Amino acid sequence: MRTALTIAGSDSGGGAGIQADLKSFSANGVYGMSVITAITAQNTVGVEGVEDVSPEMVSQQLDAVLTDLPVDAVKIGMVSKPETIQIITEKLKYYQPRWIVVDPVMISKSGHHLLHPDAKEALVQTLIPLASVVTPNIKEAENLANASIESEEDMEQAARDIYDLGSQSVLVKGGHLTGDPTDILFDGDSVHKLLGDRKQTKNTHGTGCTLSSAIAAYLAQGDEITTAVEKGKKYIEGAIAHALDLGKGHGPTHHFYQWYLEAGKN
Repeated sequence: MRTALTIAGSDSGGGAGIQADLKSFSANGVYGMSVITAITAQNTVGVEGVEDVSPEMVSQQLDAVLTDLPVDAVKIGMVSKPETIQIITEKLKYYQPRWIVVDPVMISKSGHHLLHPDAKEALVQTLIPLASVVTPNIKEAENLANASIESEEDMEQAARDIYDLGSQSVLVKGGHLTGDPTDILFDGDSVHKLLGDRKQTKNTHGTGCTLSSAIAAYLAQGDEITTAVEKGKKYIEGAIAHALDLGKGHGPTHHFYQWYLEAGKN
């Protein structure tokens, strides 16, 4: 059994964050573990509140997992404080997991800022250089590249600019542009365009968390980055196509849609 560790915030609504990551790990064939960086009061409508876990507790969680359990891949999501980012960086440098996926969670779908302004510099200077792949959406890529993105050409330039921050590769997700979503993967040598079909649904809560965790799961199982990204994109498209119409806002994706289809439940 291959394994993956998520370092992220908790979503009380169950559609994003730690909850989505663990579901995505399980759906994609790996045993999931977690280090919780923050607790959010959150549902499909928005984020009502955020309480950070202390850096000391984050450190204890990391040591507890990494001194006992094998970790084939790490996915990092919501890390809102510079002190927490520093602890995570130090632990990852010490334990040296093979694969690290960084999903730079900055703003929730409802517009709530999840990254403290002073934490962006720590994210850019310490965590991104450790990443095997960084997976920003359009808004996050604009923030990291300090540029406006309105086309695939802009996405490619942003991917190159973010790559220059030190990551081994960058996946800029195109879901926020109009038309069918095209993602751009840049590995320092080649640009890969991953075409997709636009799913007509408002129920897309947790898509970024789910995709980055799926990529980590495939990396943990031995795939290289391009293959892991392609498999992850196929998985998230299915999860969105069978998304759950729950709540009053943006419902969650369906992490286990394959098994529900086989059982005739969806």
